[in-house]
Amino acid sequence: MRFTSEKRLDDGVLEREFALGDIPGILWTPGSASASAPAPLILVGHPGGLHRMYPRLVERARHSAAEGFAAATIELPGSGDRPRSAAAEQARADLRRALAAGEPVDDEIVDRLVLPLVEKAVPEWRAALDAVLSLPEIGGPVGYSGGVIAIGVRLAVVEPRISAALLFAGSFVPRTMFEEARQVTIPLHVLLQWDDEGNDRQMALDLFDALGSKEKTLHANMGGHTGVPQFEGDNGSRFFARHLK
Repeated sequence: MRFTSEKRLDDGVLEREFALGDIPGILWTPGSASASAPAPLILVGHPGGLHRMYPRLVERARHSAAEGFAAATIELPGSGDRPRSAAAEQARADLRRALAAGEPVDDEIVDRLVLPLVEKAVPEWRAALDAVLSLPEIGGPVGYSGGVIAIGVRLAVVEPRISAALLFAGSFVPRTMFEEARQVTIPLHVLLQWDDEGNDRQMALDLFDALGSKEKTLHANMGGHTGVPQFEGDNGSRFFARHLK
């Protein structure tokens, strides 16, 4: 991991951009973190496009830092300035066409779009976790917060260092991953926007039902994809405080 920029935000949070090979990322560290008092870590998931998503990502990171957590994110494969996949671009176009026409989204489209992304992104997230946890001021336990929800589900199954996850039910999940969902055992807090125009509500409810965790909570709010109520940030902080402190 190579740091490429560093700045101190007005609330004392240290923001550092980094490169993990050719993968860009950002690490936010609260001013209280030190080698003698390392901060727990939250991996901040998102749908791709670090520059486009930055205002929302930094807000989430600062909210986490106020609770004493470090936060880290990386760019997804095929997003931002990373090389595009022709197959993924075609699958995304097919998805948008189906949604615009008000047609059901075929499982084959979801598989073409999401499964290759999960296969590529999860090892990258784990490599980023290795790199960030090697810093003396960052320690466990670790949480995952955000989407793409299929990536969060896979990470919850294969990454033992993740102790809890807050999942955003705002993206399609391949039916083949429902069996993986049954293997999830960590505490979960799932957010669902009831009127999300780009998501399948019933699929999200079915996925929640399939998740194997004994402790799982679903918060469903009225509104579209970007209409998550501000108070859900406080609910998420309380969730991670219970499991990461």
